[in-house]
Amino acid sequence: MSALPTSIAPIQRRPIRELPDELISQIAAGEVVERPASVVRELLDNALDAGASHITVRLASGGVRLISVEDDGLGIPREELTVALRRHATSKIASLNDLETVGTMGFRGEALAAINAIAELSILSRFTGADTAYALDGRTGELRPVARATGTTVEVRELFFATPARRKFLKTDATELAHCIEAVRRHALARPEVGFSVWHDGKLVEQWRAATVREQRLADALSDDFVSQSVAVDRTGGAVRVVGRAGIPDAARSRGDQQFFYVNGRFVRDKVLSHAVRSAYEDVLHGQRQPIYVLYLEIDPSRVDVNVHPTKIEVRFRDGREVHQAVRHAIEDALAAPRASDAVVPAAPQQSFFKANPLPPNASWAQPAINFVARERGEGDFEAMWPQRTEPRAPDHAAESTPAAWPQADRANGANGANGADMAATEFRPPAPLATQGDAWPLGRALAQLQGIYILAENSQGLVIVDMHAAHERIVYERLKTQLDGASISSQPLLIPATFAATPQEVATAEACAAVLPTLGLEITPFSPRTLAVRAVPGTLADGDPVELARSVLAELGQHDASTVVQRAQNELLSTMACHGAVRANRKLTIDEMNALLRQMEATERSDQCNHGRPTWRQLSIRELDSLFMRGR
Repeated sequence: MSALPTSIAPIQRRPIRELPDELISQIAAGEVVERPASVVRELLDNALDAGASHITVRLASGGVRLISVEDDGLGIPREELTVALRRHATSKIASLNDLETVGTMGFRGEALAAINAIAELSILSRFTGADTAYALDGRTGELRPVARATGTTVEVRELFFATPARRKFLKTDATELAHCIEAVRRHALARPEVGFSVWHDGKLVEQWRAATVREQRLADALSDDFVSQSVAVDRTGGAVRVVGRAGIPDAARSRGDQQFFYVNGRFVRDKVLSHAVRSAYEDVLHGQRQPIYVLYLEIDPSRVDVNVHPTKIEVRFRDGREVHQAVRHAIEDALAAPRASDAVVPAAPQQSFFKANPLPPNASWAQPAINFVARERGEGDFEAMWPQRTEPRAPDHAAESTPAAWPQADRANGANGANGADMAATEFRPPAPLATQGDAWPLGRALAQLQGIYILAENSQGLVIVDMHAAHERIVYERLKTQLDGASISSQPLLIPATFAATPQEVATAEACAAVLPTLGLEITPFSPRTLAVRAVPGTLADGDPVELARSVLAELGQHDASTVVQRAQNELLSTMACHGAVRANRKLTIDEMNALLRQMEATERSDQCNHGRPTWRQLSIRELDSLFMRGR
């Protein structure tokens, strides 16, 4: 092993002095300009602030050789062109109040000066009402008249020529081009009324025409599939409004490359917002899949700080919990409505079977799960709690129904009660024939049961296949959640407080969130400067580890300003109860029971996925069935 040096060279003291302006700008450019896409983002911000209705971006070599952004906005007056390239020169703010209520895309006054310090920059602009346009050379300061329509063109050539070391960190031209296009796409999604064109090496690579509705821009900038596989979000809670579109769970991807969040029109990445979205999806998303969404949050500018980072991609909210709850509930409400109604288009307005025949008070579908809890606690005779099977009533349209539609073998099967929960078929009137009422049923009329696992049903579009266990599991789960949501989270004091060695951050979070913790059913108090004591936990989670629960809640509160740990743990418990209480595979169902299950699915929130995020039903259209048999070819 090599010996350590026996002496250290003495430190040579350097005098304290002011840095030259050019070096200051180059240092600032290291924060503002990371790659060509950073330049594109800054120039687009300025163009949108100028009121442009169409913006053209021209690139060469992925933006390294040339970045040109042309707009038809208000333009810059001749006397202000030279001022525009100075550090901290801007027209967006003039006082601290303006900074605290920023309503424009740009405001720091650093971008043009930073870009000019590391590249060759020129500005051509004609102010509204001016007789001529003027061009400014950023290196020499030369100002000369040129021909141009009203608006501004900013050209940036040879990016990082003044800092060659930074240039070595750039990727291939194709990679840098992709980042530039993504930067334009983010602005295009926020401003559908503005047209965007992207040219690379003389070829048009992307173009998004101005749109009158936001959905059209989403379809153009992302895809038609994004619109068709997403639901509309529009919810106002307090001082926060959330609009946009959230993808259905089936459209989730392995990567989070279609996740766009905007705060007052500005694309941002924020841990509070991303956690809120993930919390809204965790009850319907399978595994580690990533949801797709484009969401717009509208909030008073004074309640959000955009002056957090030079790139302006990070924000800080005055009340993070309020924003978290607004975003989460907005997405949950949008995803709650069953999508079965999209499967058919009724020929005429008709009352659905479920609404015409509501569930009686004694026909609770959550009863199997409740019975499961009673069995686990040893309360009463579990087998005696199951309703006894009786002969269902004859169909109202017996003359139109074939005997095969109501198989006597299923009715007389005495083993059904032993195999799982009886669905109380006598509580539901048999449905009318499909020709008279089936068009009003999104999931159609039950035809048969396949291998004791799937229900086959017919609607106006074709064939519906339902996983009966997954569907019933979700129904029971939602019923249990509704019962639990009806009451506040009750706390259960611990006989002996559970203490644990806490980090300084956990102690600070417990003190800062002292008013929030009781709403989660928790009581966490300082025991010593470095120790916390858990004195009460939610009653439904009394059998769990109080220390682990407390640590999880404090970690989430400290990082995201809100916690869903308690609700997540409660939902996991209810999910287990629902899974055990739901009808099992290989259970023979009558046509009445199958139709009752379909009607209940149509009226149950989030019934398109089971508790574990798997789909509960699939639609096969007539066209898809025809293709399987090569009909029409």
